[in-house]
Amino acid sequence: MKQLPKQRPVKDEKDEQIDMQAKVHSLEYVIPATQILTIMCLIKGNPAWKGSLSLLFFGIAFDLLYKHKQYEEKPYHQAGIFFLLVGIVLLVWFGFTE
Repeated sequence: MKQLPKQRPVKDEKDEQIDMQAKVHSLEYVIPATQILTIMCLIKGNPAWKGSLSLLFFGIAFDLLYKHKQYEEKPYHQAGIFFLLVGIVLLVWFGFTE
C-alpha cells in the first residue's frame, strides 16, 4: 500500500493573527505572575528578586521597542533602550551576587 505524502498545513493570515493574540494574552498573565514572584522573593529574602525584576524590565523594554517599530516615534526607542539596560544590569547583578 502506497502512503500519501503528509500535507503541510499552510498558515494564512488568520493563523498569524491567532498566534500573535496568543502571545499577547500569555504575556498578560506572565507579567503579573512575575510581579508576584518578585514580591515573594523580596519577602522571603531570596536574592532571586533581582532576576525576576529584570524580566519585568525586559518585558517593558520589548513592548516599547515594538511600539517604536510600529509608530517610528523616537521616545519609544529611547525609553525601550533605557528599560532594556536596566534589565540587563539587574540580570548581571543577579548573576554575580549570591
